[in-house]
Amino acid sequence: MKILLSGTASDSHTWNLVYLGLFLEERGHDVVALGPCVSPGLLTAACRRHAPDVVVLSSVNGHGYRDALAAVRRLRAEPDLAALPVAVGGKLGVAGRSGEAGADRLREAGCDAVLGDGAGDLETLCAFLSARARVVA
Repeated sequence: MKILLSGTASDSHTWNLVYLGLFLEERGHDVVALGPCVSPGLLTAACRRHAPDVVVLSSVNGHGYRDALAAVRRLRAEPDLAALPVAVGGKLGVAGRSGEAGADRLREAGCDAVLGDGAGDLETLCAFLSARARVVA
């Protein structure tokens, strides 16, 4: 499965992206890593250029909720990308987890999976990707 891995617009951290990229590659995925500070416009263009099966957004600066909301809304506004599966995870709020209300708003905007930054969230990401792989196949 081809995964487009990206940081969010305001997040300049890279260690999370390196870790996730290696984690996903070790599980047999083809990973296209965009890096940190990816704007919604750049993400949209990269989705068109690379034609991924899934987008995975990662944030550790605490602004992942706001940034992911803008990114997924931009993707969903594009007819050719509106159905592209999107997972977001990491530190989504400055006070830790964004809570169920924030997760619900991300899902309503079009995020298919909303994860936190706990150990179990990587297992949840793997389950989400496995389910997507069955749909793609």
